[in-house]
Amino acid sequence: MKIIVPMAGRGSRLRPHSLTVPKPLIPVAGQPIVHRLVKDIAKVLKQPIDEIAFVLGDPAWFGDDVVESLKSLAASLGAKPSIYRQDQPLGTGHAIMCAEPSLSGPAVIAYADTLIRAKFDLDAEADSVIWTKQVKNPEAYGVVKLNDQDEIIELVEKPKDFVSDQAVIGIYYFKDVAVLKQKLKEILDENIMNGGEYQINDGIKRMMAEGKVFKTGTVDEWMDCGNKQVTLETNAKMLSFLKADGDEQLISSSVSNTNSTIIEPCYIAENVVLNNATIGPNVSIGENCVIENSSVKNSLIQTHTTIKNATLDNAMIGNHVSYDGNFNSVSLGDYSVLE
Repeated sequence: MKIIVPMAGRGSRLRPHSLTVPKPLIPVAGQPIVHRLVKDIAKVLKQPIDEIAFVLGDPAWFGDDVVESLKSLAASLGAKPSIYRQDQPLGTGHAIMCAEPSLSGPAVIAYADTLIRAKFDLDAEADSVIWTKQVKNPEAYGVVKLNDQDEIIELVEKPKDFVSDQAVIGIYYFKDVAVLKQKLKEILDENIMNGGEYQINDGIKRMMAEGKVFKTGTVDEWMDCGNKQVTLETNAKMLSFLKADGDEQLISSSVSNTNSTIIEPCYIAENVVLNNATIGPNVSIGENCVIENSSVKNSLIQTHTTIKNATLDNAMIGNHVSYDGNFNSVSLGDYSVLE
């Protein structure tokens, strides 16, 4: 089994936090988004992962540190890492084709801007499985249309009339991804674009037209990381899941705690200093931070940051930030100073 991860976008909706760090590498509940996504997919697949192929953007943005992080991620799952580049933002189908040498055999394609919680078995009879989430407002999403055998027969974008309540979340399984590769090659050769881009859906629709069987794999939770507010909501949900699972140590033993209270669930990394502080619930704090004379809840703070004299709720603060003041809901990017 292979996992193909297109992640060349810069995440403009998450600025300023994605100005210096690519969005898939921004940590949520203590781990980068893409790390959590790939590990959770591996759990669902319940089989060895042979290769993980990452499609990155400009090397000036996705540099050596990003590449090394992704190689380490693949190695942790016993998989071969492959790194590809998408030099132009030409759509989902184009991004997949940038990994053309890896497009053979069984594979999962997953776009690195969401997190999931799921427990289901892949349908061995299906040529492809499109992962979906039941939603209350399907008119706001791309959804699948099913026949009476629960096979996907159509993909419908933001339907005005009810088609189904199963929204496509951007994760796909292919029994042989080479079939999708051939269809996407046709799309590129024929220069078929939608919205000025080459789309994965056009390749999938050609597979459907040839009678390939598509089924759904419904996830329990689908958590977005598209902007500050939803990222904070995702951080809170993920902390609750991780605390319930009990599989990860969420609060490091190296935390220095002086006259401070921690209200779980929280993630607190190594070498964090807490002095006269109340932390939590739903707070993630990266390594080497100092929090003094402050109350912090429902917030995400990255690394090497100092917070003093603050009451924070619904805040997202980057790396190497110095913050001293009585503000509440803030969003500060890396290397900011607010005193």
